[in-house]
Amino acid sequence: MNLVLMGPPGVGKGTQARYLVEGRRLVHISTGDMLRAAVASGSELGQKVEAVLAAGELVSDDLMMDLVKDRLQQPDVAGGWLLDGFPRTGAQAEGLIGMLEEIGQTVDAVLVITAPDEEIVRRLTQRVTCRVCGKIMNRKDLDPARPGVCPACGAETDPVTGKAAIYQRDDDTEATIRRRLQVFATETMAAARVLQGRFPYHEIVGTGTPDEVARKVADVLG
Repeated sequence: MNLVLMGPPGVGKGTQARYLVEGRRLVHISTGDMLRAAVASGSELGQKVEAVLAAGELVSDDLMMDLVKDRLQQPDVAGGWLLDGFPRTGAQAEGLIGMLEEIGQTVDAVLVITAPDEEIVRRLTQRVTCRVCGKIMNRKDLDPARPGVCPACGAETDPVTGKAAIYQRDDDTEATIRRRLQVFATETMAAARVLQGRFPYHEIVGTGTPDEVARKVADVLG
C-alpha cells in the first residue's frame, strides 16, 4: 500500500505516520530524511543537494522530484511507502502524478488530517520542549509544583547552556502558528486538491485522542 499523508502543523500527523508505518509495515519517506540521506550518500544527486543547502537556498521542485523518484525506486520500499511532507504545492502534486506514471507506481490513498485552526493554535501554544532530552510535551504534562522540571528526564537546567530545560520554541508562538496554517490552507491544500482528482482521497478529522484518530484512519483504509 502506498499512501500520501498530509495535514497542518499540530494536527498529530507525526503520530499517525508512526502508527501507519508500524501497523502496515510501510517505509516512512519524509523530505527531511531524503535530503539528509542524499547528502550522506555522496552520490551525484546528493552533491547537488549539498551544494544548494550549503548556499542557503531552497531545494527546487525539479531537484526534490528527482530525490522522490530515486527514493521510490529503491528496493526497501517495494512493500509499500508513506510519503510525508511532499507534495507541498499544486505544482509538486502535478509533478508527483507524472513521475509515478513514469515509474509505474500509484497512490492507494491520500490522507488529509484536519482540525479547526483554533484547536491547533490552542495545542501548539501549549507545547513545550526539553532542551536536555528533546521530549516534546504539553504544559499540562508538567508537574504544577515544579513546572520547570522535565517529567521525562528530571532536568531543570541545560548543563551545556545553563538555560532553563523547559522552553517554548519560536515557531510555537501564536503569530507563527497562524502564518503556518495560512500557508497550509493556500499551498498544501492546493496540492491535496490536485491529488484528489487522481487518487482515492480522504479527509479525516484529527480531534480526539491519537488512538481515536487512528481508528478513523483504519476505517477509511479498510
